[in-house]
Amino acid sequence: MARQISLIMVGAGDRGQLYADLAARDPRVRIAAVADPDERRRTTLAERHAVPSARRYSHWQDLIEQPRIGDAAVIATLDRLHHEPALALAAEGYHLLLEKPMAVTPDMCRSIVEAARAARVTLAVCHVLRYTPYSRVLRRLLDSGVIGQIVSVQHLEPVGWWHQAHSFVRGNWRRTDESTFMLMAKSVHDIDWLNHLVGRPARRVSSFGGLHHFRPEQRPSDAGERCLDCVLEPDCPYSAKRIYLGCLGNPAAERWPLQTVTSARTAEGVLDALRTGPYGRCVYRCDNDVVDHQVVNLEYEGGTTASFTMTAFTEFAFRQTKIFGTHGCLEGNGREVELLNFRTGKRERHLIEGSGDDPHAGGDSGLVRAFIEALTSGRPEDHLTSPEESLASHLLTWAAEQARLTSTVVHLS
Repeated sequence: MARQISLIMVGAGDRGQLYADLAARDPRVRIAAVADPDERRRTTLAERHAVPSARRYSHWQDLIEQPRIGDAAVIATLDRLHHEPALALAAEGYHLLLEKPMAVTPDMCRSIVEAARAARVTLAVCHVLRYTPYSRVLRRLLDSGVIGQIVSVQHLEPVGWWHQAHSFVRGNWRRTDESTFMLMAKSVHDIDWLNHLVGRPARRVSSFGGLHHFRPEQRPSDAGERCLDCVLEPDCPYSAKRIYLGCLGNPAAERWPLQTVTSARTAEGVLDALRTGPYGRCVYRCDNDVVDHQVVNLEYEGGTTASFTMTAFTEFAFRQTKIFGTHGCLEGNGREVELLNFRTGKRERHLIEGSGDDPHAGGDSGLVRAFIEALTSGRPEDHLTSPEESLASHLLTWAAEQARLTSTVVHLS
């Protein structure tokens, strides 16, 4: 009989709900408990997965004040609330699936890795880009040697104009002091992914960027405090009214981003939330401070270089990457990879299948499957990125932000 896995969910927001749903697709998995201070989110997840009322907790500390009730914990709280439950749950013997970023200081990240090692529990960080079918195709092509040695990489993360406004101007990740800096909150995925592709340690990093547009100085003179009171709203690209009313009738958009704004699924309910809540504010009158554009330049051991651009001012799309090698080059966008072979002069096109409706091109479902297989097999090294690799990606991301803030080239040991 296949081994059964029971999961406890710490955090029942968008990511927690998604990971619970993906895990529950596997008949070996059951959701044993949920902890979240928001009653609506807690109840929604619990009812969907038949979690008994006695195992619905308003705080994760209530959950661990009793004998262990599950095999593993998924920690999907806000960024600044990762560290304490990760340490406590590891000490209780729970394996951990930890949303990125691991924590908001380097020492906190190190202590989580140390705690997991000391307790001999599996720790997987949600660097979902590694687990996409797209990444597997790229990795196979690179390992085949068809483009020779990687010399340089050009990588773009197109955040999307409305996504920046939703999450990083009006939303939970708008302020460094309440969450973390933009590169860590959004792009530690990408730094980790570049490390994965290049396969060598980074040695030097520089970075430039800032908050260019979403600031009071950019506000048109006639702009109102809120979109619903603004005469410019019909023509504003960041109109909350257009963004969120446009989600109605689209199940995927109603789940995200609309679920973050309101549980209502009517125009009246959405407008009411925009009238009083944070997501109806003018993007030029918010208290945000995270950057809206940033470039990172990396030099890896052996001389390979990579440039990474994160920008708000794009469509909302998957990452776009070009990899340049000594014998060929390739270009990918999550849906396909086009390869030019210098030896033959021929182009090959590889279509990517299996991403489904996953917002990370199959990475979310791939990560959850890998975590379940790691637990059932008892061999996490065969399925998951090691905690040390995830820690290295976080430390490199901090080094990149240090380089931006100090206008220096940071050398890494």
